[in-house]
Amino acid sequence: MRFSYLFILLFFLTITYSCKKKVDKLPVDNINPFIGASTSMKAGRSLHGLGKTFPGVATPFGMIQLSPDTRTGGDNAPGYSWHHNTIEGFSFMHLSGTGWYGEFGNFLVMPTTGKLHTNKGDDDNPEAGYRSRYSHNNEKAEAGYYEVLLQDYNINAEVTATQHAGFLQFTYPENQQSRIQIDLARRIGGTSTEQYVKVVNDSTISGWMKCPPKGGGWGNGAGKANYTVYFVCRFSKPLKKYGIWSANIPKTQIRKNGEVASPAYQNLIKNAEILQMKKEMTGKHLGFYSEFKTKKNEVIKLKTGLSFVSIDNAKINLENEIPGWDFEAVRKNARNLWSKAIDLIRIEGGNEKEKEVFYTALYHTMIDPRIYSDSNGQYLGGDNKTHRTEKFKYRTIFSGWDVFRSLFPLFSIIRPDVVNDEINSMLQLAELSKKGYLPRWEIANSYSGCMLGNPAVSVIVDAYEKGIRNYNIEKAFQYSLNTIHKFDNNKRGFTPGSLSKTLEYAYSDWCLARFAESLGKDSIAAVYYKKSKSYKSVWSPEVQWFRTKLDDGSWMKWEGKKTHGQGCTESNPYQQGWFVPHDIEGLTNLMGKEFMIEELTTFFERIPPDFLWNDYYNHANEPVHHVPFIFNEIGLPYLTQKWTRAICKGAYGTGIDGYVGNEDEGQMSAWYVLASIGIHPIAPGDNKYQITSPVFSKITIQLDPDYYPGKTFTIVAHNNSEKNIYIQSLKLNGKKLDRYWISHEEIVKGGVLEMEMGNTALNVK
Repeated sequence: MRFSYLFILLFFLTITYSCKKKVDKLPVDNINPFIGASTSMKAGRSLHGLGKTFPGVATPFGMIQLSPDTRTGGDNAPGYSWHHNTIEGFSFMHLSGTGWYGEFGNFLVMPTTGKLHTNKGDDDNPEAGYRSRYSHNNEKAEAGYYEVLLQDYNINAEVTATQHAGFLQFTYPENQQSRIQIDLARRIGGTSTEQYVKVVNDSTISGWMKCPPKGGGWGNGAGKANYTVYFVCRFSKPLKKYGIWSANIPKTQIRKNGEVASPAYQNLIKNAEILQMKKEMTGKHLGFYSEFKTKKNEVIKLKTGLSFVSIDNAKINLENEIPGWDFEAVRKNARNLWSKAIDLIRIEGGNEKEKEVFYTALYHTMIDPRIYSDSNGQYLGGDNKTHRTEKFKYRTIFSGWDVFRSLFPLFSIIRPDVVNDEINSMLQLAELSKKGYLPRWEIANSYSGCMLGNPAVSVIVDAYEKGIRNYNIEKAFQYSLNTIHKFDNNKRGFTPGSLSKTLEYAYSDWCLARFAESLGKDSIAAVYYKKSKSYKSVWSPEVQWFRTKLDDGSWMKWEGKKTHGQGCTESNPYQQGWFVPHDIEGLTNLMGKEFMIEELTTFFERIPPDFLWNDYYNHANEPVHHVPFIFNEIGLPYLTQKWTRAICKGAYGTGIDGYVGNEDEGQMSAWYVLASIGIHPIAPGDNKYQITSPVFSKITIQLDPDYYPGKTFTIVAHNNSEKNIYIQSLKLNGKKLDRYWISHEEIVKGGVLEMEMGNTALNVK
């Protein structure tokens, strides 16, 4: 009898364990690439739309982002938006979370059946082109894998990727006229202006696409992106019936975003000449197709290696990374790479939604800065010549104005190697381009000039102060100094017509001063510490707020601090005026503490419940991202804790509207990652992370042994819950901590930060 009871007990324990094992998620299972995948201005209640992420595949910091594209024209940087109802193909490179008409979207692959269309058609009439309807019910995205059913063709499409190559797998219906077609001219914000394609053998094509500013692209050409993409593409089904289409583009035809998306231009593409069995061609608007019969559920695969250097390097990248045709092996490898990448931060506690938000945010932080060098170490430098690097990985996409605030401070803890790579890459660009100063917003070796300030200086100084120094330090200082000389407040202490620039330049002056002081350049440090106080020159006692000055020193017309414009970039004076991160004490004295607290309180208490674009604390855009942590510095840490928990809960979600504003190359995500684990800087460069209320009960950070002495740093929040959001006491490595900040050095030595949580709000002063 005892044996029977024991057997039954063991049986139920086994069943319980098996069920638990089935439902337990691995961290990588929480990644949801659909979060933020919308450009809808209506849903985002602003011209900037929502998150603008893409749902397709990438590997951590990889060159390839292979993703579906739903629309080419407009302010549609990711190429995809959940609110569109058709797909025009799958292209191999995308930007994550940006606006400004986008870039890349090159090498657009589309499987089709029936009549060959050379133009893409439109949402209202997809039959007039090669695009297809699709349903979200037949769409799937996870780390390293995307799948969708193209309804008009009944073709199931699956994609995965490696660092430098993409892999597509199509399952066809029975059809006498099936094909794979490739639009070589396609570019998200315009078009490539010249293409070359060659049939190498019965399974391979190779070629290139030139993408200069006259073809639109980043900022519709204003971003000055200028690059050539080289490709080697292989098909699993032999090329027996194939061809090239070539559109006759007049010499006078403008080829930027608006024109390329117009019906007149698309009519030119619709009437392209189709050249059957043509083996090689150079043209202004080319496409390639391979046609074949298919059986029901026949699977045909395509794999492509890309390079910004040469066709030979594209071939090397492909052969090194996808030597065979095992789609599932490549998919599994991509998933494993993400699993390893996000394992740098392990969380415990929190609900399922919060875990999904966290791990997806961590995923989005690791899209850029992507690798720009090939698998053999070669890269195209700022002098348009080929170079090779062995000591670091050459990277591109530095969305400086966004990412200096949270992303690079996060990387300085979990990925110091990426920080080191990026600094080396910027220094190389400054030297080889002979510009001698640092880029503000770099894309494919181009100084786009997008946005404002000197964010590269902030990133370099923050890294140096934290001991990340595997680059030429003197060169880093000189290029930082050159950058400040080129972009700064004039001798009068302000930038005419721009409050945003005046305040941003004051901060970068402080960064340079700190760098100079650390290097023993005391006379330079003194000059720039003084310049860093220039924010005071735009404080207007008359209106009791920061206000833009004109060239003659007079004040710009005042329309109230909540009115956008008035010399503010993507903000109003109320939002921009808080950007004095390097001198909170001086800011407090300038405003008066009582007035400052009153204004800060109003700033947060009037946030709309949905956290979308607004005139107060507007988390949808970067200028205010440091502001919740100011409460710590003025003796009201419970308000930092209250508002960061509210922002984590209200401004982030698990749907396509999971970001209240553009994700901006990892910045919006990095803010969440840092705030949700309980730390975030105010002024990168001062080595301080403000302590706040974490979303999770335990966080373990893996530290890089090549850079830091500690193995792990752990944050434990005892009794943490949705109600117990306030810190009651702090301990660092068992000793009482009587401040609400922690230094970078304390984190990277390893150890434990403990918090006792409760529902009582505590003041410090």
